[in-house]
Amino acid sequence: MCITSGENFIENIEQADAASSFGIGIGMGSEEATANAFISFVEHCNKPTVFDADALNILAQHIELMNKIPENSILTPHVGECDRLFGKSINSMQRVEHIRMQAMRYKVCIVLKGHRTVIATPEGDCFYNTNGNAGMAKGGSGDVLTGMLAGLLAQGYKAEHAALLGVFLHGLSGDIAEQFQGQQAMNAGDLISNLGGAWQKLAKM
Repeated sequence: MCITSGENFIENIEQADAASSFGIGIGMGSEEATANAFISFVEHCNKPTVFDADALNILAQHIELMNKIPENSILTPHVGECDRLFGKSINSMQRVEHIRMQAMRYKVCIVLKGHRTVIATPEGDCFYNTNGNAGMAKGGSGDVLTGMLAGLLAQGYKAEHAALLGVFLHGLSGDIAEQFQGQQAMNAGDLISNLGGAWQKLAKM
């Protein structure tokens, strides 16, 4: 489901009253009008939201908005987005400590995407996800994760539980896809196709 506006780029972001959660940023762009629409969205949003892609890039340019992010929200940066948002780190260990501190500071859950995705919670806990494979390092894989997380938030999961469950299921779907498609041929659509199998496998664990 996608809400758009404007002729050439997004100029207004409406908040559907019936929505239980939002996912924002994917394919949004960062034009000035879009950035202004996003700023207005954050200032008026009171529902759990997953922030990804251009939403993170605009946040990095307007860091004061971090204090207005709705409670129970999730940020899903990759390393580059993380460094733009919170400042560069000299190594992965420093970056993990950095996101842990930022998660506590802003009371959000931060999912640092990578080879071993890290989930930092508002309580200061950090978790590493160890499933998934290199075949998932393709365009669209992160978009699938954002949709999964927004869906879990809409079902009433707390941010940290949605993040832990969503990241694990995302990786598990990738591992199932690898068995059928192989790392070279699998794509983001295969993650969606195998999500049902991931849920079934999780239920048997």
